[in-house]
Amino acid sequence: MRNRKMESRRREGRRRHSAAAAMAAAAMAALLMCSALSGCSSYASSAELKSQAEAAKLEATGSGSLLPENAGELPQADAIALESQLTQAAPVPEFEAVSDEVYVKTSDGSAVRVRSACDTSDPSNIIGYAPDKTALKRTGRHDQWTRIEYHGGTAYIASAYITEEAPAAGAEEQQAAGSGSSQASFDSSISLDPSWKYAEFSKINSGSATLYRSQASSKKNITICVNAGHGTAGGSSVKTLCHPDGTPKVTGGTTGAGATSAVAVSGGMTFADGTAESKVTLSMALILKDKLLAAGYDVLMIRESDDVQLDNVARTVIANNASDCHIALHWDSTANDKGAFYMSVPNVDSYRNMEPVKSNWEKHNALGESLVAGLKGAGVKIFSGGSMAMDLTQTSYSTVPSVDIELGDKASDHGKAALSLLADGLVAGINQYFGQ
Repeated sequence: MRNRKMESRRREGRRRHSAAAAMAAAAMAALLMCSALSGCSSYASSAELKSQAEAAKLEATGSGSLLPENAGELPQADAIALESQLTQAAPVPEFEAVSDEVYVKTSDGSAVRVRSACDTSDPSNIIGYAPDKTALKRTGRHDQWTRIEYHGGTAYIASAYITEEAPAAGAEEQQAAGSGSSQASFDSSISLDPSWKYAEFSKINSGSATLYRSQASSKKNITICVNAGHGTAGGSSVKTLCHPDGTPKVTGGTTGAGATSAVAVSGGMTFADGTAESKVTLSMALILKDKLLAAGYDVLMIRESDDVQLDNVARTVIANNASDCHIALHWDSTANDKGAFYMSVPNVDSYRNMEPVKSNWEKHNALGESLVAGLKGAGVKIFSGGSMAMDLTQTSYSTVPSVDIELGDKASDHGKAALSLLADGLVAGINQYFGQ
């Protein structure tokens, strides 16, 4: 008798679960139909939809739940999943189908977010960045969003940053390239691969770098990583190991000697005129990128906007795996316009015998010397002998020639002409190092 009752209960449980599953499917179908019919005129972010739906449900039923009246029959896990879907889905705008080429256009040359959904309230849907002047295949047109092909799939970009007019290369860029256009071909966004050596030491790594291929007539097939220093929101509140083996720093600096951990990315200083260092390093990086591409170098850009969520370890490891050298752009915190110099590898046995420093420190210093020579040849003021020994996180994790170059200090001129001159000097130094 007991066995028959248990079997009857099991049959009833299976019947209810099947009915609940059908109900969940019907609810989701209704949600999707509603989204499809809503069109662009009623588009709202998922956060806005959730707020509106909860208010409507509360007014109609006195309940804050969005689940159907008989959702109590659902198993708890299914009920939670259904309510999550009902409250987080956002409708897709009603696109006009097109098939043409458009271009990214920003006022400051920065990159634009590429998203997997038409929702600016959710940072988790950012799947990459499209740099200024990038050519894109458009498949859907709408006044608020543009649908594009992206790495073989579908993605969305804000229409405010899209133009149908092809960008023209400037006369200066064309002259530097020798002939033809120096526009770059956007290759890919590169994120930190957790399998890469030293990647496990990174704490902030949800962002990505951008790789450009030069279209100059004489390609060098050499990739330069240009790292605009600073520019990671929240970076100063997180710490990473100074050295991969956990040993303490051997010199002072932003973090004192003897420390085993340092801020993941510091905020940088402020110039005498009130400009943040991170703004100037970004402007410098964008100018240097264009000159390198015109000269035939491919360029890996670590940062092309005010914020990239990559700490110093992540930036370095990405450079290790996707470039031939790593140049981080900075200005010093002094205020006497002392000139440019590079951070050399400290002559301390314990440090120079620690991997990966041991296998690469001579290349780091050689690149630094070449950059300073290029800057000096361009007429840039050089500080002292052109170098200062410093134990840096970047140097401690680098497996390609890697240099932190200080291009002046907070009293230095950082206008467009000054930055262009600095970029000319850096390109000359890179040519010298690679024998170009």
